[in-house]
Formats: sequence, C-alpha cells, structure tokens
Amino acid sequence: MQFDNHSLDLGRLAHVGLADGPFTRYDALRASVSRHLLDRWVKEGIVRVPLRGAYLSSALTDTVELRARCLAKVVAPHVVIVDRTAAWLWGVDTYALAELKFPLPIDAFSLRGGSRVRRGGVRGGTRSLSVDDWTWVEGVRVCTPLRTALDLACSLSRYEAVAALDALLRAQGMSQESLLQQLPRFRGRRGVIQAREVVRLLDPRAESPGESVTRVVIVEEGLPSPELQVSVFDERGNPVYRLDHAYEELKIGIEYDGEEHHTSAEDRRHDAERRAWLRAHGWIIIVVTKSDFAVHKRSEWIDAIRSARCERLEERRALRARPLQRADRVTREQLGLRSA
Repeated sequence: MQFDNHSLDLGRLAHVGLADGPFTRYDALRASVSRHLLDRWVKEGIVRVPLRGAYLSSALTDTVELRARCLAKVVAPHVVIVDRTAAWLWGVDTYALAELKFPLPIDAFSLRGGSRVRRGGVRGGTRSLSVDDWTWVEGVRVCTPLRTALDLACSLSRYEAVAALDALLRAQGMSQESLLQQLPRFRGRRGVIQAREVVRLLDPRAESPGESVTRVVIVEEGLPSPELQVSVFDERGNPVYRLDHAYEELKIGIEYDGEEHHTSAEDRRHDAERRAWLRAHGWIIIVVTKSDFAVHKRSEWIDAIRSARCERLEERRALRARPLQRADRVTREQLGLRSA
C-alpha cells in the first residue's frame, strides 16, 4: 500500500508539472501543492532538497546540469557560485555526512564592486575574479574547476583540502601542473602558504577522502609516499585484488576502511577473506579507519608501517648478503628480489 501511495504521489508531481526539474515552494504553491503536502513529500523521500530553497523529484538522476538548474532557482543572476558549492556543482561533495542531512548552504559571491548577497542560507561576499575564473552552466555563473580547486586549497583545512582537490582532479581531468602554474596569482592571499603545500601533495588516484588523508598522514610522518591502487596478481598472472596503498616491492599494503563500504556483515566477511588470501601470499596488510586519524591513535598504525618496512628491508638485506640457495628462490620472489 505504501508503494501505491508513493506511485500516486509521483504521478501527482508529474501531473502538476514539477517532476522534470527543480522547483521552489512558490512554484509548488502555484501548482496547487500545499506547504503541508510538500513537507510530507520531502519527509517520505518523494522529493529531496539538494539546496536550501530548491526541491527535486527523487526520481531524477543527479547531473552537473541538474545541480546548476537548482542553483538557478535560488540565486540572483549577477552572482558567481564559488568554493564548496562550486565543487558540489562539478561533482565533488566536500561536506561532512552530518551536513548532508540538511539542505546545503550556498556559496554565492558578487564580483568586486557589486552588492553582496544577503539572504538566509547563502554565504555571500565579494571576490575579484577574472573572466577566465568563471563560466556559465545552465544559466548560472560558476567558478571553473581550476579556480574552485585553488580557492578550496586556501580556505579548507589541510586534510579537507587535499581530499577535495584529489577528487576535483580525478573528476575533471585536471593536472597538478595546471594548479602550480596558477598559484603565483594568489601571492599574498590568506591561506596561500597552505595551498602551495596542498597542491604538492595531490594524487588523483585516491578514490575517497579517507584514502587521501591516509596518504598525507604517511608522508607527514616522514615515510615514503606509497603507490596507489596497486593490483595484486595470482600465480597465473591474473589480477585478483587491488590495494588502496602499497609499497609493492616490500609487499606491504595499507587499506583504508570507510564506513560506507566496510561496515555490513557481508563487507566484513569479504574483507577478511581478501586479507587472508593476501597474507597467505606474503603480504603484510595494515588497516586504517577514520578513528585512527585521531592524534592519540595515529602512532599505532604509523608504527606498524615503520615496523613492517624495517622487517622487510632487513629480510632483503639478509638475503642479499648470503649466496643464493635453491630453497631461497621462492622467498626471494615473495620479497620482490631478482635472482642473481
């Protein structure tokens, strides 16, 4: 019965012309949808609220164009979408999970000399932007991915900035070099010292914010930067698994377990089977979770990486120091050493 009611409500949404794109409360009232009915649709998931003041049918597929149309409904035409809202438009969410439970605030700035936006749910201001810093998307002026990345590198915290820029580089096909070329323009701006550090830490191969932070912490602690997305092969040369981070020659893997894909019983069973196979094939596997980023817990897994590296490097030195025996060959192959 609940499914039937859901279908009826979606049908009514289409009947009143609100199913094909974003709309506001005023649009809903004009279509004879009461405030009470709209609130019920939101509560039941028939309609979602991607931004404060903008509503969408939950049946619509999320796209850059659709996000831009949402913005066009709630911002003035003279403003430019910047910072986290611009990143959101380009397909990168920089918001914490707790923030996503509520309609997202909008970063909408006026060009220098214009009047700043003053309305609820909008973080307004003025900003100097060249004509190359912004573009049009579905009738909305928005900072380019390149400019958005540099602004976030200055304004977000260090770890948030690396995670956001890794994702922007991956989503938009930008290069680290293109960011470095533009950094001199930001000389004297607040946050530019951090931005220079952040840009040099980037790697678009990271596939989640947790992976980005894991890599940065490893580097900050004075360890070599591991390789990312390393494929592991079976005895026949077939790829069987992929590691988030690895020192491949030493057969040390570092995995980040995020809440989204590693919390169910099925996820845990799969992880256990996978890691048992890897360990049986000579890999040392170190697992990191979000809670391990806390200062008082960081030393535990960093020390585990140091110990694993020392162990494997010592084994390699010991094998090199003695004549090659037939019984040593498998061990040497496991450690990534070539036969003499």
